[in-house]
Amino acid sequence: MVAAPRVLDADASATAAGEALARPEVRAVIVCEADGRLVGIVTRKTLVREVVAKGRDPNATGLREIAEEPYLTLDADLGLEEAFHILEERDLERVPVIVRGRLVGVLSRSVLQRRLAEDEEIPETGT
Repeated sequence: MVAAPRVLDADASATAAGEALARPEVRAVIVCEADGRLVGIVTRKTLVREVVAKGRDPNATGLREIAEEPYLTLDADLGLEEAFHILEERDLERVPVIVRGRLVGVLSRSVLQRRLAEDEEIPETGT
């Protein structure tokens, strides 16, 4: 789990999200309140639909106004195998991890897969 994911404050502007999303490796921006409470997610699609298409000023549009509720969040107490199966089942790459509504990290399916593979015991060949 990425324990300290990059987040934007709920009071930040849509422009700040757009700047972050301009980098090709960034697919979504996590939006949190100052106390760490997860507000939602903003993607390029969110910006187009909620700001550009509606003719809103991106400098005056706060992320709190446009952030979408995440499709799924996971509790920090969930086991690694169960978390991996949930991500696989729903074909998700990354999911916010929360404790009592506050973001504590982001779980990545590829990282989970590597971790589970490392934990598997290699059977002895008997040679």
